[in-house]
Amino acid sequence: MAQYQWLIYALLGAVAAAIIAPLGKKGTEGLDSNVVTAVRSVFQALVVVLVVTVMGLWSNLKHFQPKSFGFAAIAGLAGGLSWLCMFKALASPGGEVSKVAPIDKLSMPLSIVLAVLILHERPSGLNWAGIALMAVGAYMVAHKG
Repeated sequence: MAQYQWLIYALLGAVAAAIIAPLGKKGTEGLDSNVVTAVRSVFQALVVVLVVTVMGLWSNLKHFQPKSFGFAAIAGLAGGLSWLCMFKALASPGGEVSKVAPIDKLSMPLSIVLAVLILHERPSGLNWAGIALMAVGAYMVAHKG
């Protein structure tokens, strides 16, 4: 079972992520999407802080190196920009979840390409075919016509 722990967490994360766009679209009706994203981000931070506190993990901060904080900060900036852009797209005229979400999920094949370039990961031929299908699928799902 331990060998599938990553899959269980990944699936739970996917379910949680799937809820974000529809609720976000509903939550931005008549409001500025940037302000709504700020409120959402505060709640997200509170959840993470609560989990780390309940699990007693704050002592792990002593293991952080400046480089770790730098990468965490850059990842946080990228995540914030991602959310601001996604919810601005959802709040825009024509910003239907069924069109915005698949384009937003192009982050998956893009992140794999970055993992190849930066982390030197080596997907197999079958993996590359799946990556290409994700990109084509995002276009097909978002395309209306």
